[in-house]
Parts: sequence; C-alpha cells; structure tokens
Amino acid sequence: MKYVLKKIITLLLALAARAVVHRYHPRVVMVTGSVGKTSTKDAVAAVLATRFYVRKSEGNLNTEFGVPFTIFGTTVPHPLHNPFAWLKVVKNALALLLLPNHYPNLLVLEVGADKPGDLARILKIVAPDMVVVTRLPEVPVHVEAYASPEAVREEEFSPAYALRTAAPLIVSADDPYALEYAMRTSARLILYGTGGDAAARLDGIDFYTEGEKVAGMRANARLREESQEYVVRGTVGTTQLLPIAAALAVASAFEIPLAEALEALQGYESPPGRCRLLAGKHGSVIIDDSYNSSPAAVEEALATLKAFPQVKRRIAVLGDMLELGRYSVLEHERLAPVVSASADLIATVGIRARAFASAPGSAEVVQYESSRAAAAALPGLVREGDVILVKGSQSIRTERIVEALLADPADAVKLVRQEQKWKRKP
Repeated sequence: MKYVLKKIITLLLALAARAVVHRYHPRVVMVTGSVGKTSTKDAVAAVLATRFYVRKSEGNLNTEFGVPFTIFGTTVPHPLHNPFAWLKVVKNALALLLLPNHYPNLLVLEVGADKPGDLARILKIVAPDMVVVTRLPEVPVHVEAYASPEAVREEEFSPAYALRTAAPLIVSADDPYALEYAMRTSARLILYGTGGDAAARLDGIDFYTEGEKVAGMRANARLREESQEYVVRGTVGTTQLLPIAAALAVASAFEIPLAEALEALQGYESPPGRCRLLAGKHGSVIIDDSYNSSPAAVEEALATLKAFPQVKRRIAVLGDMLELGRYSVLEHERLAPVVSASADLIATVGIRARAFASAPGSAEVVQYESSRAAAAALPGLVREGDVILVKGSQSIRTERIVEALLADPADAVKLVRQEQKWKRKP
C-alpha cells in the first residue's frame, strides 16, 4: 500500500511541478555528480543571486520529491509520516497555478540518484538550461544499486545530455570521466578546477591561518584574465574550494565579473558535516566530515588531515563506507595504507571499517562497534594539539562522535542531522 501511495504522490507532484515550470519559464541550473553537489549548489546560487531572483534546493533535497518541493517553494516531512503536511504543498501548487505570482526567474536545482532511473524521472519534470557536474569518481557511492560504477557515472552525468545545443555545461577540468562524457554532447563546455585549461581556476591553494590557528583555506581565484585571492573560513581541504571554482565558471557563463562573483561568495560557508573546523576537547581541533563517506571522499579527507599544519598528533576516526556493494571489501582494504600514512591514531567504527587499520605501520589503533561506543571512549583519548578527522557514511551516525568531542556542547547546532527525526533513530 505504501508503494502504491508513493507512486501516486510522485506522479501528482511531477505533473504539478511540470505545470508550474511551464507557466513561469524559469531558467534552470542543474547541479549533478557523485560528491560535492550541495556545496556547489549553494555557491552557484550565491553568485547568481546578484543578478537574478533565485530559488535553490534547500539542504540536499535532490530527489523526485525534493525537486518538486523546490519548484513549489515549500518543504514538508516525508508524506507517509505526515500526510497532513501535504495541505501546504497542495495550497502552494494551486496558488502558483491559479493566481498571479512573483516567481523566481532562475532555479538552482541539486539532483541526485540513489538507484537507476532516478534522474530520468526528474528530467521528465524539468529540463536544464545549464548543467554543473561535480566529481564522478572511480567507485561512486550508491554503486551497490547499479550494474557497475560506469552505470552510476552515466546516470549522474545524464542531465548534460538533456541540454540544448551550445547551452553551458560546467565540468571539472580535473575529472577525466566528466571530460570524456562531455565530448559526447553538443553543449558549450566551460571548465573549472585546478588544471591549467580551466576557465575558472584555483591555484596557490593553502591553509588560511588567523594568528597561529588554521581558520580555513585560501587560493588565487582566476577567471579567464582576472585574478583575486579568495578565503573560505571555517572549513579545510582543497575540495571545499572547488564549489567556488564551479560557481565562478557559472559566473563566466552569465558574464558576471570575478570581483562581483567573489563579493557574493564572501558569506559562503560549507554545509554542516563537510570538513568543518570545530573546537574539540582539551585544546584539540575537529575536522567534522561526518555527513557521508565514499572512497574518493575518504582519500581527500585523509590528504587534508595529513597536510594539516602545526599538529602534535593526527587522529582519523573512520566509520564504514556503505552502499558500495561488491566493491566494499576491496575499497576499505585499498585505503588502509593511505589511512596508515595519514594518522598517528586510527579509530574505526563498524565492522567494515576495521579494514582501514589492516595495513602495517606505527599508528595506534582502537576499534569500536558503533558510533555510540566510540563517542563514549574517544574523549578520554584526546590530548592538546590533536587534530581529529571524523568521517563515516550517514547510517553510521559519526556526528554523535563529533558531538562527544566538542569543547563547547552548544556547538552541536553546527553539526549535521540534528533534527529530532534523526535524534530519535537508534
């Protein structure tokens, strides 16, 4: 019954959302890819808001439910959990279709796929006028639901195939898969990243310090012939700067100058759980990367931990990487030498994550069955000068570990998944 109800609701949502788009004809910038979509969507929306009336996807509402909610300008809890909340959805949809409205002239939509066909269904609702593609890694998350990693990458890239001839396609110059797929389209290719061929390019990337403390990342941002320094505070890692490069590539497509785009990005901060810097117990520093996990993201986070300056001890708290299917054992084991080379203390959370500590090395190892067990034990192991990376897939709930390590419990509001529906879950 729930399956039938969901099908009916998604069909009605799609029909109504398609009708709203048909009535108001907003331009649509679609953000897709396997990692970094939410950060990129936020940065792109910030730049475009200088010239347009913009509406963006809230949080990571990127499904066949989330996209219509963005089009309607409303969000509701899951329909099967709160059917009365649909009154607001119906009211908003009818108002948009029947009454005069000042509707956004540009939508920035994050889209994602958990299983085959997800993006095809979204593309039946709304077609993009511009597509931004984030990274398409070797072994993507959600691969267990697909025949192969290639099938995941193809689906994540598929919005680009819906572009009209010469429409802008924003692709990372550092991603060989995205570049290869882009050659199959008739779109106007605009590159971003750290490579020399990128129209929107970052170089001179380094940690940004205030006093003697790391406070963020800095880089020279280049847009064609223009150049200007940019600093993002409160987060670390090269990957946390890439959304800025993508947003600058979008700015280029809309002929927004570099200075104007960077001014719009001054208030940008990465979403919770994406390599955010937090003060930890006993004078430690936490790199909170607890939102989710995948092989590519773990490698990037470990590179950040290894490069972090002025450290007495590096601690990697790593939970299971889920949804990898038959690649799970191989990928956990493959990353073990990288973990060993990046940390002085390795704390694993979950059965699969034990493989992270399987490589020989001098690192101390502690292992826990769950995030609750790790949260109870790890605060007692932390010392002044430690830098602690915390990362794991959503269902491992490593944000509980971050909360236990906070110097100030009030900082829990900065963590991911603090809503009551998540707090109630085991």
